[in-house]
Amino acid sequence: MIPNSRATTQPAVGLFDRLSHHLTYTLGLPKAEVNEHATLIALSHAVRDTLTERILETQQRVKTAKHVAYLSMEFLVGRSLRNNLINLGLMKEASDACAAMGRSLDELLELDEDAALGNGGLGRLAACFLDSLATLDLPAVGYGLLYEHGLFRQEIHDHRQFERPDQWAATASPWLRARVQAEIQVPVYGRVSHEQTADGQYNPVWLDWKVLVGVPYDLPVAGYGGHTVNVLRLFQARAAGDFDMGRFNHGDYLRAVEERVQAETVSKVLYPNDHSAAGRELRLVQEYFLSACAVRDVLRACEQAHGDVRALDQAWAIQLNDTHPALAVAELMRILIDEHALSWEEAWRLTVAVCAYTNHTLMPEALERWSLPLLEYVLPRHSQIILEINHRFLQEVEARWPGDDQRKRRMSIIEEGHDQKVRMAHLAIVGGHAVNGVAAMHSELVKRELVPDFHALWPERFQNKTNGVTPRRWLLASNPGLAALLDRNVSGDWARDLDRVAQIERFAEDPGFQADFEKVKLENKRRLAAVISRQLGLRVDPAAMFDVHIKRMHEYKRQLLNALELLYTYQRIVADDLVLPAPRVCVFAGKAAPGYDAAKRIIEFINCLASAINDDPRVRDQIKIAFLPDYRVSLAEVITPAADLSEQISTAGTEASGTGNMKMAINGAVTIGTLDGANVEIYERVGDDNIFLCGLTAPEIQRWNARGYRPLELSTSSDPVRRTLELLGSGGMLPGQREVQRALLDRLVHTGDPYFVLADLESYNEARTRACQAFSERGRWNRMAIINTSRTGWFSSDRTIREYAAEIWGAVSVR
Repeated sequence: MIPNSRATTQPAVGLFDRLSHHLTYTLGLPKAEVNEHATLIALSHAVRDTLTERILETQQRVKTAKHVAYLSMEFLVGRSLRNNLINLGLMKEASDACAAMGRSLDELLELDEDAALGNGGLGRLAACFLDSLATLDLPAVGYGLLYEHGLFRQEIHDHRQFERPDQWAATASPWLRARVQAEIQVPVYGRVSHEQTADGQYNPVWLDWKVLVGVPYDLPVAGYGGHTVNVLRLFQARAAGDFDMGRFNHGDYLRAVEERVQAETVSKVLYPNDHSAAGRELRLVQEYFLSACAVRDVLRACEQAHGDVRALDQAWAIQLNDTHPALAVAELMRILIDEHALSWEEAWRLTVAVCAYTNHTLMPEALERWSLPLLEYVLPRHSQIILEINHRFLQEVEARWPGDDQRKRRMSIIEEGHDQKVRMAHLAIVGGHAVNGVAAMHSELVKRELVPDFHALWPERFQNKTNGVTPRRWLLASNPGLAALLDRNVSGDWARDLDRVAQIERFAEDPGFQADFEKVKLENKRRLAAVISRQLGLRVDPAAMFDVHIKRMHEYKRQLLNALELLYTYQRIVADDLVLPAPRVCVFAGKAAPGYDAAKRIIEFINCLASAINDDPRVRDQIKIAFLPDYRVSLAEVITPAADLSEQISTAGTEASGTGNMKMAINGAVTIGTLDGANVEIYERVGDDNIFLCGLTAPEIQRWNARGYRPLELSTSSDPVRRTLELLGSGGMLPGQREVQRALLDRLVHTGDPYFVLADLESYNEARTRACQAFSERGRWNRMAIINTSRTGWFSSDRTIREYAAEIWGAVSVR
């Protein structure tokens, strides 16, 4: 089904002719050899032609305007063709062109491949932001890495996760255009020689470095309407010298290409496993490579447009998406001082004025800290600069709080100890003019608990920017049925102004509108049921409540809480003849990091549980569990519109924001969740009657921790906890899977249940029971679903980007 496009651009002339041209001249195929895949590639090239014209026009229009550089290790852009056709207003013309070729556009769109450029919410947020930047006509460039394999393809065998390379053919993508004339030379390793200038000034010189070459590839990002097309610039690493002919001629064939292989490793995979010394070094080099390529490219653009790097703060804003690109602070200082001969004071003024940092986590282990000896080995000049930044910063702290050595120790960029470490979050805070959290609750916790000393020093630097999602991809493209229903009942262009969907609330009690809304949801559930059947061989009833938990696998996101509640309910169905108010289809999807054993055990447990429940006739189809492997954007685009119940059950005080909660609410799912992250703001907007809250609050968890949380004691007062612990201990419901159950039991009881799974189990079970009962009351549920869609327009990423532009970047739209 083709979404109705309301984009304002004029259709490109001759899309059919361009498609034919690329089949012949780009792919070199005679008509007899043209298949679906060839048509897809040729159509993508034809659309890229239009995008290229718009890029050139955009770049000319915004040449001297202030630009935004958005630095992120991840950009989870998903598939490109459908989104570009919708934003350019070319869906109908593309459909007609394909039909003239004897092809179905819908079938071609399903062949399009997800770009393997990210993993989870961080990367998807970055992709939503790029869409909004272009839609709002804000000049911007996204900076990332062109990973050859991305993270990994997830396969499930014998209930366990296995990782396979994600062979997405990065440089063969029709959307990427190599910009070899804009290659970046990136020095690394070497040593610092302590020299003096002719007038006796200290002059450190970085010597004996090796060079990595960053080859940029541009991916077009079309705004809705097609007026502005920005680019995502992705750098691929290669060696300065690819091939040693001398070694090759002497028979040393492997060492002849050794330098090239080592260099290419830098952009080979996203987040290399850092459990080994070599892995940590590679990950540090990878983060520096991104930072160095982006900073150099920004400075070059500044000089070309304004003639002088001293105009940098007027020409560019650099946003650091989490701590991964925090080395941009040191790299910018290095280039301004060492290559442009600015004084320390002037370079520092520019750096702070240009850089800003978004924090995405409250968890100490997720805040990057690099070994100072490792940093000195890999980046000797940057280490020197960071130490000087820290020295001057601590002088400022001393001036504010004389003699407070404990405070200086807490605030120092360098963490003292046997192995000194560089706190990257502290570097990003000190080196920028703004720090923001990504939800109201998260931002308050950043100020009050994560870095209270920094907030006391610079309260004016701290802001909140609640995340958002783009309605173009997450409603218009992925849910065409609901989009068509909104078109018929909402005045104005809701895809450009999502607040307009509030107009449908007046129909929340209307039986006719409820029936139309439910029909759309049912069709989406049928589509997902077909995917489940095709991938898992499992038949599910689309009329059941689709209870969806899709996100990166992590203990704090508490997929285990969900699974344990299912284990408890399963036992009650079998032992107590429990009858649920409505049948449930519980959908899971998510990847565990290759080295994260605890998360992998949770995946194994969920799949063991699914095998037992799905095959047990005593359950009478009241519960079905589907774990869909290889979670990615295109799979999320099928699952999200089909969700009835949105699982957002992270431990209160751990989730920064979440965006899956927003996507599902916008698509008419009702949230079951804790008061954590952006759930708080969803709750404030939809109200008590349209959400199912559960679990301890963040202050309650703090109090439990203060008095000593002993999870085993809960078994005396809570039937769900008692039965669950007994089931895990005996293995009775899953007799063939005792090892994984015992490992989970040990984590919950003997390790102290760090994420309060058992403490929230009873409350969660009660909330899930209420949700199931509400779903059985169709008029009530449809009203709740409609209100969730109508009241969540505020969670558009357009609103978020407007706030960034006005309050952090000082950037304006250029029409």
